[in-house]
Amino acid sequence: MRALVQRVSEAAVRVDGETLGEIGPGLLILVCAMQGDSEAEAEALAAKIAKLRVFKDEAGKMNLALKDTGGAALVVSQFTLAADTSRGNRPGFSTAAAPAEGERLYEYFSERMRGEGIETAMGRFGADMKVSLVNDGPVTIWLEV
Repeated sequence: MRALVQRVSEAAVRVDGETLGEIGPGLLILVCAMQGDSEAEAEALAAKIAKLRVFKDEAGKMNLALKDTGGAALVVSQFTLAADTSRGNRPGFSTAAAPAEGERLYEYFSERMRGEGIETAMGRFGADMKVSLVNDGPVTIWLEV
């Protein structure tokens, strides 16, 4: 699985004007299941993100994890993280998991984030979502397991 993780002051996701999920301080997690991914990758990615030390401690160093701060996660499915531009200018997405499997693993990943003790909001798989955020730092990290 792939994820683009952004430390945020706030973030929200909307579909057709309806707010599906919103958080205050925490992490916006754009996530993509790849072909061959299973629950094991979703679990490993959730555990890694929950423990990722990207929040400032009292000395101002990035030394605290989401679990330490009590922050929340907003998880948004984004199959475009599988983009392959090696053969031209139009991205290909053939390495992404099939839609049904991608949705299942997206849901499972979000469950695992909750299982890590993280308050987790979600977007809607496959929807045309409008995501807004205030990137804190900015801090943006690419992860792949």
